[in-house]
Amino acid sequence: MKKFLPVVILLAAISLTGCVWKKHQAVAAKPAPVGAKTIVTLDDSLAAKVIAVNTVGQFVVLNFPEGRMPQPPQPLFLYRNGLKVAEVKVTGPQQDTSTVADIVSGEVQVGDTVRDQ
Repeated sequence: MKKFLPVVILLAAISLTGCVWKKHQAVAAKPAPVGAKTIVTLDDSLAAKVIAVNTVGQFVVLNFPEGRMPQPPQPLFLYRNGLKVAEVKVTGPQQDTSTVADIVSGEVQVGDTVRDQ
């Protein structure tokens, strides 16, 4: 009897892990409830990138997507790695998808993300 004890323990362990795996797969494949509605909202906030920084003149050049330009004297906020690092104020001039903004506070680097909130 002692000879078969390790075999019995091994078979029990395999069968238990199989049950757990089967249960896990069933939960993962569960469909969404009938009648559930997805809410979609449009993000109409401004977003841009810093493409040039002039530390002597305390201004930056910002590049916006096509058709989305801020108007002077709109304030904008600069983020680096998700953290707010500076604030600028749009002053112009504007050319194509780029515009100039004065640095109000903080430290700005090329590549920083610009948002209006």
